[in-house]
Amino acid sequence: MLVRVSYGTAIAVGLIRARLMARPTTAYLMTYWPGKCSNDCAFCAQARTSKANLDRLSRVTWPAFELEEVVKALPNGRFGRICIQTIDYPGMLDDVFALLEAFRPLKLPVSISITPVDSETLGRFKSLGVDYVGVGLDVASERLFKTLKPDFDWREMWDFTERIVDVLGSGRAFVHVIVGLGETDRELIETFERAYSTGADVSLFAFTPLKGTRLENLSPPSLERYRRIQLARWLVENGLVDRILLEGDEIVGFDLDNLNVPPSVFSTHGCPACNRPYYNERPRREPYNFPFPPKKGYLEEALTRLSSRRPR
Repeated sequence: MLVRVSYGTAIAVGLIRARLMARPTTAYLMTYWPGKCSNDCAFCAQARTSKANLDRLSRVTWPAFELEEVVKALPNGRFGRICIQTIDYPGMLDDVFALLEAFRPLKLPVSISITPVDSETLGRFKSLGVDYVGVGLDVASERLFKTLKPDFDWREMWDFTERIVDVLGSGRAFVHVIVGLGETDRELIETFERAYSTGADVSLFAFTPLKGTRLENLSPPSLERYRRIQLARWLVENGLVDRILLEGDEIVGFDLDNLNVPPSVFSTHGCPACNRPYYNERPRREPYNFPFPPKKGYLEEALTRLSSRRPR
């Protein structure tokens, strides 16, 4: 049986010899299928009509290795968890259960990002060491959702989120949101509010244009806008949505008086031990999601800039 391994993870465990710019603290793996996903998400390299390289997910390459070889190598990475990405194809769930059984002797907690499954399946996941599940909502705008994710239903994604919370507990569902797909700032904030009111958490990604996908010519979000959205997510999580200054559908500033905002606000926000290095950005550029918290000086400068009311 084959399993895909993110390029950084493969380096960290010794399956590939190359230099690491930032060490992943989670082992990122993906189910193997020689063809395309049965779904057709407009931004995804794995999509049914995509002409992109099928070794890609976002900007990361995922080479395939024999499962036995991967299981043997994983302890070399000193990881805090395993994260399994999935694409849809016949027999995908059988492959997921085979992976979970193979990883059990490693005694690492496991996260899975998967399309909607029923409560019984979630219970089986839990019995095999899964403690977090990622929900690929991706599109924070209901008005854009069906265009960009034609094989999915907006309501079903939220129902799935609720099922995860019911089975695994509060905070154990991570709603994945991609910034830069045409959504407004207000739509992002409303999606954050809905996720947290459901008992879920939110993990942010920056849109990455990939050649061969339907959105290959769409520009990624500016770093400034992404920083605003990261800060807005933190404020919503902490019940401080009133500190976000909106004009129309756009964030124009923040009221940060007497708030102790942590440096991690600009870091990867996901399951415990997740740092996802360079998933959305090229090395040597300032990352959208810092794999480790930035220095205090960076935080102070960024917060000063973000809290200043922007001219229309």
